Amino acid sequence: MRILITGGAGFLGSHLCDSLVRMGHSVICMDNLLTGRMENIDHLLGHERFTFLKYNVCDYLHVEGALDALLHFASPASPQDYLEFPIATLKVGALGTHKALGLARAKSARFLLASTSEVYGDPLVNPQPEVYWGNVNPISPRGVYDEAKRFAEAMTMAYHRYHGLDTRIVRIFNTFGPRMRANDGRVVSNFIVQALQGKPLSVFGEGQQTRSFCYVDDLVRGIVALLSAESDKTVEQRTDKRFLLTQAGPADGPSIHDPVNIGNPRELTVLEIAKLVLKLTGSSSEIRFHPLPTDDPKVRRPDISRARALLKWEPEVSLEDALNRTIAYFRESLTQ
Repeated sequence: MRILITGGAGFLGSHLCDSLVRMGHSVICMDNLLTGRMENIDHLLGHERFTFLKYNVCDYLHVEGALDALLHFASPASPQDYLEFPIATLKVGALGTHKALGLARAKSARFLLASTSEVYGDPLVNPQPEVYWGNVNPISPRGVYDEAKRFAEAMTMAYHRYHGLDTRIVRIFNTFGPRMRANDGRVVSNFIVQALQGKPLSVFGEGQQTRSFCYVDDLVRGIVALLSAESDKTVEQRTDKRFLLTQAGPADGPSIHDPVNIGNPRELTVLEIAKLVLKLTGSSSEIRFHPLPTDDPKVRRPDISRARALLKWEPEVSLEDALNRTIAYFRESLTQ
């Protein structure tokens, strides 16, 4: 296939470029490098099936030739980034998604939207299934990211229903691995870099908020499975009364076009993760507590029943193994 990936020079986008090129596809990577980095894709430059275009997807969007699929991953994705670029985050979720959907429609290409677990906000149910509508404060500082992705999902489903576009939506839960930026403000990269540098690990609140971390290789495998799945797949609807009520999907169950959670359901407190990083790095750094950010989610854990049923997917890399791989990456990158 010939595939366009917006945000392809970012952490997740670049790993997707790698995977799809290895599979024999031709990949066009588009990125304005606001948070993406050329070093993430340097090794692909010059490959006969890889093209890089520096471009802002919020502008007029056109690509010469046929496209079989478009993966829309362009967006600041860490709290530090979307708090620094709030308007750009909203624009890429709204205008960028609209432009990307328009291009996919013009090319009759399959469209996959990178959404996020942040659409669930500070959830009142745990774990979070796709039928849960979420608990989001639209005017909080982090609302720019949450609402940008919620709008992007609505726009994607509108194109599917109104124009018949073949669409997919992946709700990505906390992911980590090589190519994360050392200063991107995410939990795992923060802890690893602080531990390796002998600095105090920054834990917010009392560290009792939970997160569920997925290794990037597992995540990419799930995304590729979602992209490749046949469009007529459906899965039996959940019957858990806590989540149904008025939030149920269609009676015949959600299809491959409905959102799919991809993440690791192993849930730990942030404090437990900090202590695990200290153990694996052998660091003597202390843990220092800071005030909890506004609207920081108290729990985060994916219900991956739909991914298991539709895609036969679940994570395979253990948290400890994944952390060791990421620690090795940062040990090397911090010395360069």
